[in-house]
Amino acid sequence: MSTSFKTYPYRWVVLVVFALLNGVIQLDWITFAPITVDSMSLYGVSAFWIVLLSMSFMLVYIFVSFPASYIIDKYGIRVGVGIGALLTGVFGYVRGAYGHSYTLVCVSQFALATAQPFIMNAITKVAAEWFPINERATASGITALSQFVGIIVAMALTRPLAAMFLPPGETALTMEAVRSMLMVYGIVSVAAAVLFILLARDKPPTPPCSDEDAERYGIFDGIRHLFRQKDMILLLVLFFIGLGMFNAITTYVDLLLNGKGFAPGGNEAGDVGAVMMVAGILGAVAIPPLSDRFRKRKLFLIICMAGLLPGLAGLTFFTTYVPLVVSSGLFGFFFMAAAPIGYQYAAEVSHPAPESTSQGLIVLSGQISGTIFITAMALGGNVSIDAFADATKASGAVSLTPFMIGFIVLALINLALSAMMKESRLVKK
Repeated sequence: MSTSFKTYPYRWVVLVVFALLNGVIQLDWITFAPITVDSMSLYGVSAFWIVLLSMSFMLVYIFVSFPASYIIDKYGIRVGVGIGALLTGVFGYVRGAYGHSYTLVCVSQFALATAQPFIMNAITKVAAEWFPINERATASGITALSQFVGIIVAMALTRPLAAMFLPPGETALTMEAVRSMLMVYGIVSVAAAVLFILLARDKPPTPPCSDEDAERYGIFDGIRHLFRQKDMILLLVLFFIGLGMFNAITTYVDLLLNGKGFAPGGNEAGDVGAVMMVAGILGAVAIPPLSDRFRKRKLFLIICMAGLLPGLAGLTFFTTYVPLVVSSGLFGFFFMAAAPIGYQYAAEVSHPAPESTSQGLIVLSGQISGTIFITAMALGGNVSIDAFADATKASGAVSLTPFMIGFIVLALINLALSAMMKESRLVKK
């Protein structure tokens, strides 16, 4: 019996509520980064304990990624992502309601970190269930875009939002102001969770295209299948290098500029980081639809790997403000454009393994390498986390140039790896 294929307009509703949830979990992740020093004083803890609120997401992902992928694959999007949505709504609200207590904030943050893989690991699953092959990189790109928007909103609005709750004439953040800011974010988390739970569906009545007819592997058979695919191994190495490098550079952007003579904690680091993220949004909007239109994954991965090299070199060797900002934009544009294309390529070359498994492995590799690179730079550069978080304690510029040169070498390896891959057989159909 032949199977009919159809795309449904409701796919955009599912994508919007899913993308919104992705953006909100990123907002919850990075909330304390713009107010690290204030939070140290208000909660009476060292910078390590404030940095832990963000680092918890990286640490928890390593342990929860595979169980989350299994649940998403076994029980579908509504149950799998629904668990993430429920955790996001409940503990986003708890974090706000008890925002005066570091202990409860930390517990809530670890619960939110547990929610993240249930949400992030379903990006290509949502695209595969609801979108035809020529729209999937675009769908993944929209979700990736929402993640970047969530980060930018947190970076740009956290301090001004908290300041809105200060008494007239006050400028220093107070515990009540921070708690009120967390409550606003908690309400946003609840709203995003409720919208997803009410509006999301597992799959349409009929599949969007023919590849959904194939018998799918379970998660364990899928993992074995993944590691038998040469292109998937190459992609895992590519993301191990790329995501780890990106996590390390964004973590230490302030220290990177400090080593070039800029004042620690100055506006220049914020500008470089902001331009990187905004350019990344533009890249995620512009490049994945071209990959869909021309039905090419390998070509655009090569373009992205080549395109980020000049930006990375500029961040390494330039020492003046404008060239550094331009370099940051180039690096962000091509790196963030590569992510959704890579996610979709992984889902296609590893088919019929579950999409949540392939993406979970990719992100997991980046979380592990990010931890390794960040720790290596901290130890090799003699970086004190407390000194880094509180610029007034910094004991002189530390040059990260040797590490950046190492990243250039790794980026060249990534370019070679992308050239060694074969084109996805699914986009050729």
